Amino acid sequence: MPGPSKPLLTVLSGRISERKPVWLMRQAGRYLPEYRALRAEKGGFLALVYDPDAAAEITLQPIRRFGFDGAILFSDILIVPHAIGQELSFGAGEGPRLSPPLVDASLAALERVPARLEPIYRTVEKVKSQLPAETTFLGFAGSPWTVATYMVAGQGSRDQAETRGFAYRDPAAFSAIVDAVAHMTVDYLVGQADAGVEAVQLFDSWAGSLAPAQFEDWVIRPTAAIVANLKARRPNLPVIGFPKGVGSRIAAYANETGVDALGLDETIAPEWAVEALPADLPIQGNLDPLALLAGGEALEKAVARILSVFAGRPHIFNLGHGIIKETPIGHVERLLELVHAR
Repeated sequence: MPGPSKPLLTVLSGRISERKPVWLMRQAGRYLPEYRALRAEKGGFLALVYDPDAAAEITLQPIRRFGFDGAILFSDILIVPHAIGQELSFGAGEGPRLSPPLVDASLAALERVPARLEPIYRTVEKVKSQLPAETTFLGFAGSPWTVATYMVAGQGSRDQAETRGFAYRDPAAFSAIVDAVAHMTVDYLVGQADAGVEAVQLFDSWAGSLAPAQFEDWVIRPTAAIVANLKARRPNLPVIGFPKGVGSRIAAYANETGVDALGLDETIAPEWAVEALPADLPIQGNLDPLALLAGGEALEKAVARILSVFAGRPHIFNLGHGIIKETPIGHVERLLELVHAR
């Protein structure tokens, strides 16, 4: 059982920690001057991800500055399709590109390159050796639906229409893509755990774009498979599920996927979550990143509401999505003061 020295692991085990654990999605990133300086020195984003020394340094930067209770691995969800055999690039100001797009190419033609995962495991080992004893180390992967949207279209999109249409037209082909992602994701997360992470998060950033039947097929089913296979191989590894934008369907996700904890985005009312979700399920979230950007009274009211509503149940304080790059450092410091003053 986790001891009191790791508040985040305490909460993930279903207990209430005396110290409210805090970490922020995208806490290692562009709002930090030390990150911007290292990126300017090292070059592009992908070069940072595949450089274990640089990626470890970036993972540790917000821990040194803020003392968060969780350190989240610095990497990217598209490492998995890169290992499946697509080529990955990040153009300046363009976002990620995967080639060939599977909307008009065959998954079977891709040659798996699992060695592309190895630098990430080296990053984990380097971070683990430097983390404070009280800090929980979080690994992560993208959930199959969200990863598959990039694999099919070759890039991100506003509504994932190309991938949703592909899934309707050829559900067998799309199922093969989702299953390939799920299989590689289990191996990847097991590798992260063996290298030193203590819990993992599944990011399903585009889960909210799906119709109900597609949500069952492409979010709940593959997520449940990942969790079951992870539990078979690493029974003590906590899994946080984060299906963004799904509204009330998050209750079905909680009940049917087997995740150990649930991340809430900023659109979920805390009061509703307390009523609709299992009372013993650890909850993570769900401050609006724009409230943190705004600071002042807006931040104070939002933090107070979340702390009040989730008092008395296992809760990890976090944002409803990633921290915005323009967020002032002082607002993050104030957030920590507000959480730890309670």
